[in-house]
Amino acid sequence: MCRWAAYKGPSIFLEEVIASPRQSLIAQSLLALRGRTPTNGDGFGVAWYGEKPEPGVFRDAGPAWSDENLRNLAGQVRSPLFLAHVRAATCGGSSRANCHPFVSGRWSFMHNGQIEDFAWLRRALEVALPDSHYAQRRGSTDSELMFLLALGFGLENDPQGALERMVGFIEETARGIGARPCVKMTLALSDGRTLHIARYATDGEAPTLFHRLSRRLGGRAVASEPLDSEETDWEEVPQGVFGRADVEGVTLSPFRPRWAPASAAPLRAAR
Repeated sequence: MCRWAAYKGPSIFLEEVIASPRQSLIAQSLLALRGRTPTNGDGFGVAWYGEKPEPGVFRDAGPAWSDENLRNLAGQVRSPLFLAHVRAATCGGSSRANCHPFVSGRWSFMHNGQIEDFAWLRRALEVALPDSHYAQRRGSTDSELMFLLALGFGLENDPQGALERMVGFIEETARGIGARPCVKMTLALSDGRTLHIARYATDGEAPTLFHRLSRRLGGRAVASEPLDSEETDWEEVPQGVFGRADVEGVTLSPFRPRWAPASAAPLRAAR
C-alpha cells in the first residue's frame, strides 16, 4: 500500500506537507506508521495547481527520501492546491509511468489500495476504456486504470457518480468472470478548483485516511496518516464515503458503488 497527502487552502510551499513535518510524506516513504508496508520506496510524485488550469507534475521512480530534486522543488514551489504520493508497488513495476498522481487535462488523481486479482481482471477492464482514454494509458497499474475508467464514466461532470460507477463496474466485472470482487481505496482527485476524496473497501477494510485544518497555514491537509504525531486533532475519515475538503471542513456523503452490469461500461469513442 502507498501513502499520500493533499492540501487545499492559502498558497503554501509544498515542503510544508512533503518535507517539513515530523511525519512528512518523505518521512512516510521511509517509515510509514499506519500502512501495511512501512517502506514506500517505489517512486513518488506531486501535482500542483498554479496560474494555469492544468497542474504541474513531477514524478520519478526512485525513493522520495533520497531525491534532492524533490526537496528543492518542494522548497521553491507554492500552491493553494496540490496532491503528493509515495508508492509501494502492489502491481506494475517501478517506473515513472506507474507513479502517481496521474493527470489528464486539468484533472489529477492518486490512489492508495488495490484491485484484488487485478492480473486476472485487467484485460476485461481495459476493454471498457473509451479509445481516447485508452490512448492515455502509459503504465500498467490498477490505479491509473481506475482513473481512466472514472473519466470514461463521466468524471468531468459528476465526480462522485463517476467513481461509484467505476467501482461498481470493477466489482461487477469480477463477479462476471468468477473472481472475488474486492476494491480497496483511498482516493484524492482534483480539477484545480475542488479537492475530492473517497475512502471505500468492498470488504469494509479500507486504508486509513485523516484530515486536519492547520491554523498556522490556514489550509486543510488530507493524508494517509497524520503528518505529525504531536498534532492530536487529526480526524479520521470514515469508511464508505465520498467528500470535498476545503478550509471550512470536509463535506461527506455515502459512497455507494452502482451495481451496473458490464453492458453499462462507457461507450468507445468514434475514431
